[in-house]
Amino acid sequence: MINGKKIIIVLPAYNAEQTLEKTYAEIPFDIVDEVVLVDDQSRDNTVEKAKALGINHVIRHEKNFGYGDNQKTCYDKALSLGSDIVIMLHPDYQYTPLLIHSMAYLIAKDVYPVVLGSRILGNGALKGGMPMVKYIANRGLTLIQNILVNQKLSEYHTGYRAFSREVLQSIDYHKNSDDFVFDNQMMSQIIYAGFPIAEITCPTKYFKEASSINLSRSTVYALGVLRTSLDHFLNKMGLKKSARYQKPAAIKQ
Repeated sequence: MINGKKIIIVLPAYNAEQTLEKTYAEIPFDIVDEVVLVDDQSRDNTVEKAKALGINHVIRHEKNFGYGDNQKTCYDKALSLGSDIVIMLHPDYQYTPLLIHSMAYLIAKDVYPVVLGSRILGNGALKGGMPMVKYIANRGLTLIQNILVNQKLSEYHTGYRAFSREVLQSIDYHKNSDDFVFDNQMMSQIIYAGFPIAEITCPTKYFKEASSINLSRSTVYALGVLRTSLDHFLNKMGLKKSARYQKPAAIKQ
């Protein structure tokens, strides 16, 4: 805990057996109260590894529902456990858990309700081995998104995110996609609701075991990002009324 706030780390996992132990070992349990791992029907022994490491809250989906649906289960479980701060960390060891202190502190001290670990600030992405084509696509999409949603973020595509309980209860993330564009739809909801967002520099690592999506899935993702940003813009201009931007019918406990 920090400042009396319960901190829960959520790990949306898929085939993370080889990297889970390294990720888990760096989680700062001097402040972290609980860890939740949701396995989206991995083809390896991710669940067995998680249980062997002593993770108390391990949930396995009955089938592969998708990255977005995995996060929905993560946040639902964290809220049900009484979390005040939820930090989503990929268990593929691409992002360092050593930033959890800094991210949690900003929320616990009521400085910001949302904190992103940015790979772009400080050139962390290229230093960590991000392929140039992905870097260029990231920068291009981010520029368009910033214009359409009226923000100045360095990136919208990081898998390292921290949220206050209030934020998660104020947006209807269940209205979002079950696929990778979930992340961007969720950010759009948060911005639309008026929550300020902080970014901190995050070094990242690209290696064989780290998760990645192929060119076809990347193209679908990019188109989904553009659609999400345009939808956000049209709703803000009063030209459209999407259910995604309405408040949840029931507050999660």
